[in-house]
Amino acid sequence: MQGYIVNIQRVKDEDLIVSILTQKRLKRVYRFYGARHSHINIGYKIDFEIVTSLKSTIPQLRNVLVLSSPWIFDNQRFYIWQRFLKLLYEHLRDVEEVESFYFDLLEEASIKLTKQNPKRVMIEAYLKLLEFEGRLHSDFICFICEDAINEGLVLTRAFLPAHRRCIHQSDFDIGKIEKLFDSKSTLVLNDREVERLWDIVLEGL
Repeated sequence: MQGYIVNIQRVKDEDLIVSILTQKRLKRVYRFYGARHSHINIGYKIDFEIVTSLKSTIPQLRNVLVLSSPWIFDNQRFYIWQRFLKLLYEHLRDVEEVESFYFDLLEEASIKLTKQNPKRVMIEAYLKLLEFEGRLHSDFICFICEDAINEGLVLTRAFLPAHRRCIHQSDFDIGKIEKLFDSKSTLVLNDREVERLWDIVLEGL
């Protein structure tokens, strides 16, 4: 079985509760501390086995093999990847069964991270997630006053659109954001705009 580690919680004697996103489930498993265990971290893709026991209410993680990506030792890329996966875990933490979309989204992003700007990759993944969940508001109706936005577009958490006069924040070029929402590609944006959008992503999924 394969999955992405999206959360690690330390418990007694350095044992771990590990949350792993697979194609169909968010699995929570117990990993006993031991010198023979391979090192694991949030963001790693792993191949693993799960062993159930009558003595424990949580299955045990066994035979872990880290499936390394070419960029895994690039600190900047890996840090941005980890931050996104932590946000994804908080978004999904109360569910057990998940659509394959979430696993496939990480698979696609992981491939793109080999060559592309990591913040751009994760913003594009974020847009696809919002669209999949029906939360991408491409109609550009202000969520505060409920009037159409023709200029002075501000984006808040989950890229919710609002008027600059309603939020009092720096606005975006509405034409660029329209193209962004339609194409799910950040090519239309400059680096400063990407940084601003990444800050919004960090507010939560």
